[in-house]
Order: sequence, then structure tokens, then C-alpha cells
Amino acid sequence: MSKTILIVDDSSSLRQVVNLTLTRAGYQVLEAVDGEDALRQLDGRKINLIVSDVNMPRMDGITFVTRVKQLPRYKFTPVVMLTTEGQAEKKEQGRAAGAKAWIVKPFSPAVLLDAVSKLVLP
Repeated sequence: MSKTILIVDDSSSLRQVVNLTLTRAGYQVLEAVDGEDALRQLDGRKINLIVSDVNMPRMDGITFVTRVKQLPRYKFTPVVMLTTEGQAEKKEQGRAAGAKAWIVKPFSPAVLLDAVSKLVLP
């Protein structure tokens, strides 16, 4: 059975590129347009990894990660931040919230797949 990855990003074109990259690598992909949409999708099903943007409307990525880590079913689900934010302060906020990796856009599909393969839950 393939592993499921949730992509959280307000950019439909970026979700499409990430979805294509992950699908071609054999992953099943779910998409959410922001943190609120993503939280609604965390409905008890197994999610092996989350890839989230930081800057999104309604609920930003740092707040989203903080909320995910409060959910018993998902508190150990690894989160990769995929964002234009590269400042050390933002990265530290992400780490403090529970993010396991930080990839700055524009990104290489190979870099994303490398991070995913190292972090995805069994």
C-alpha cells in the first residue's frame, strides 16, 4: 500500500508540481489550500507525511503545524515546510512548532523526494 502525503499550499500551481513529483514517486497525495482546510482533512485516516507552505491565508503554516502536533493521531506525523521563507528566525519558529525539515522555494524535485524518503512514516 502506498504512503499518503498531505500537501498544504495556497498556490494551486505549486500543489500541482508537488503532487506530480510525489505521485510519480509512488505516493498517494491529498491536497489542502490552507491550514484550516488541511485540519479538516486530518479526519483519522493515516497520513505518513505533511508538506506545508508557511505563508497562507486563514491559517499560516506555523500555526497549522502547532495545531497538528496537538492532535493525538497526528502528533508524530513528520512535517516538511516548503516555503519562500529562508530566514533563520522563521526556520526556528517552524522547528519549535514541530517541523522536521525546511525546503526553500524554488525547489528541486530531487531535494523534495530526498527529504520525503528520509522522513515519511512507515
